[in-house]
Amino acid sequence: MIGRIPVLDVRPLVDCGRRPAKAVEGETFQVSATVFREGHDAVAANAVLCDPAGRPGPWTPMRELAPGTDRWGAEVTPDAEGHWTFFVEAWSDPVATWRAHALIKVPAGIDTDLVLAEGAALYERAASGVPKRDGREAVLAALDALRDTSRPAAARLAGALTAEAAEALGRHPLRELVTASRPQPLLVERRRALYGSWYELFPRSEGARWEEPPAPAKPARRPRAAGAAPAATAEERTATRAGLPAPAPRLVSGTFRTAAERLPAVAAMGFDVVYLPPVHPIGTTHRKGPNNSLTPGADDPGVPWAIGSAEGGHDAVHPDLGTIEDFDHFVATARTLRMEIALDFALQCSPDHPWVKEHPEWFHHRPDGSIAYAENPPKKYQDIYPVAFDADMPGIVRETVRILRFWMDHGVRIFRVDNPHTKPVVFWEEVIADINGTDPDVVFLAEAFTRPAMMRTLAQVGFQQSYTYFTWRNTKQELTDYVTELAGETASYMRPNFFVNTPDILPGHLQDGGRPAFEARAVLAATLSPSWGVYAGFELCENTPVHPGSEEYLDSEKYQLRPRDWESAEREGRSLAPLITTLNRIRRRHPALQQLRDVHFHAVDNEALIVYSKRSGTDVVLVVVNLSPHHTQEATVSLDMPRLGLDRHERVPVRDELTGATYHWGRTFYVRLEPGVTPAHIAVLRPSPPTGGSPTP
Repeated sequence: MIGRIPVLDVRPLVDCGRRPAKAVEGETFQVSATVFREGHDAVAANAVLCDPAGRPGPWTPMRELAPGTDRWGAEVTPDAEGHWTFFVEAWSDPVATWRAHALIKVPAGIDTDLVLAEGAALYERAASGVPKRDGREAVLAALDALRDTSRPAAARLAGALTAEAAEALGRHPLRELVTASRPQPLLVERRRALYGSWYELFPRSEGARWEEPPAPAKPARRPRAAGAAPAATAEERTATRAGLPAPAPRLVSGTFRTAAERLPAVAAMGFDVVYLPPVHPIGTTHRKGPNNSLTPGADDPGVPWAIGSAEGGHDAVHPDLGTIEDFDHFVATARTLRMEIALDFALQCSPDHPWVKEHPEWFHHRPDGSIAYAENPPKKYQDIYPVAFDADMPGIVRETVRILRFWMDHGVRIFRVDNPHTKPVVFWEEVIADINGTDPDVVFLAEAFTRPAMMRTLAQVGFQQSYTYFTWRNTKQELTDYVTELAGETASYMRPNFFVNTPDILPGHLQDGGRPAFEARAVLAATLSPSWGVYAGFELCENTPVHPGSEEYLDSEKYQLRPRDWESAEREGRSLAPLITTLNRIRRRHPALQQLRDVHFHAVDNEALIVYSKRSGTDVVLVVVNLSPHHTQEATVSLDMPRLGLDRHERVPVRDELTGATYHWGRTFYVRLEPGVTPAHIAVLRPSPPTGGSPTP
């Protein structure tokens, strides 16, 4: 039912209000509504936030977003986690209506005394609602002026329209016919749900080493690079001369303890979250070998996502990685470095998982009695059984919740969920509601590169973050359109995480563009999205596909151990770690880069360059990126100055946070970016200095 003053189309609104809009603590977002009334009398509106205890906060005045549209909006900021509500109040503004009429009638001499008397009556009523210490005297002075018949009518009117009186009544207006919208739900979560820098690594590769074969007392050794196979021993050379098979060196898995030794370097690059693929026992049936081959060797470790063996299932750790106590040590080490652990949760099994025997009803059986393995044609995953939900969904929900709580008890508060789009949406709604009902700080990231409707619905039912199509958005227009979409209405429930690469995805632009492409994509991801991530090896510019046209890595870490010589790469200047460190430092320094909703793209007369700004309060960051990894690009940039909080003809000093250089930029300016030398400008407008630091997750 429409109220006395219509208040329609209140936003943000998710699933017609059946699900809450989302924000994080300290995040500013816009509440908007369509507000109007009959006739020509003035209306006004305000937005009201109610905290988790139901207490309404100070209302925030709304403004008409575009003249004549009847669309009103206001920026609000919840300051605590929990389940909030918000609503919009609309009301008739008799003082504003009177002012508009008086400014026409009094100068024209129309009903002058009556108009001024009407104004005096309104100001008398209004004064009673203005606190004595917040402008009441200014309103009373305006009232006195209206009543002073010894003064000319124009002077009486001018005395009523002082700036001081207007400001006081702006803070404490006289409201009539107040009409409130229906309260809408708002879920406010911790900041890590929106902001963070993620680093993915395989613990089994960190500290992996070559195990020497049995050797004579004084084996001949040759120096080798870290991570390379050992040189042949005297025993091996003797065996070779005798025609006997030489004892082969064996690459031994790293452990949680050796992987923990990598954490200080990850922390030094400024990452907040360390994401681990599954750490559970791996099945042997149909185990995959290097490069997804079907003929693994005896020492091939298998795919971590083929979960389950005689050693256990989802609540066990792979014996090669150590014990659960070693896992606890890894988590504790990360915590001391101010990082969190995100653990992969893949709801699927190897044929050797205990569930296969204990719960046969959880799997799809073919007519011949076999269980169907996972497929995503043309890809086949012979080593993985997908779970079938409809025979016993309540049982699968209970087991899933049990497993998640097991890992929560061991310090995990973030789960990266593998392929959630291949499971029923209602399943995730139940699971996440159960977990977040008691532990609202637990964050779920949906790894769902799938249809938009599914990705959005997963976010609506509870996933705090989502993978995105960023990997496949490369041109200026593609990036502009996609980020504008993400920062728009979907930002009220879907939060993106821009991973530049994953173990499954080696994008074509990284294969073809070399180091400059890696640099540009890192800048884009780190500055366009409040959450971004890299998979280990990105900083070494690993970009060799398994074959031309494929997005799979050659010698992918999914199928084999892959130790890397990090120290040599950094010593020789081959690592992108310095750039990544700088990007994360800039992100922590600037609140503008820690939010999603306020991003604006500016005009530039070169399609190979993209220019955008992000703004949070007084903090304004302007970014220019060269999208061409092969050629130097030049252009003239034309800024939308009001979006930066600047006058049209203003020129301001800006500091490039990547290089430390200072420029003076106005509405238009020239840029030149050379791949491999200057991939981008990340410029801070000096009149708007950075505030704050790294937010509390």
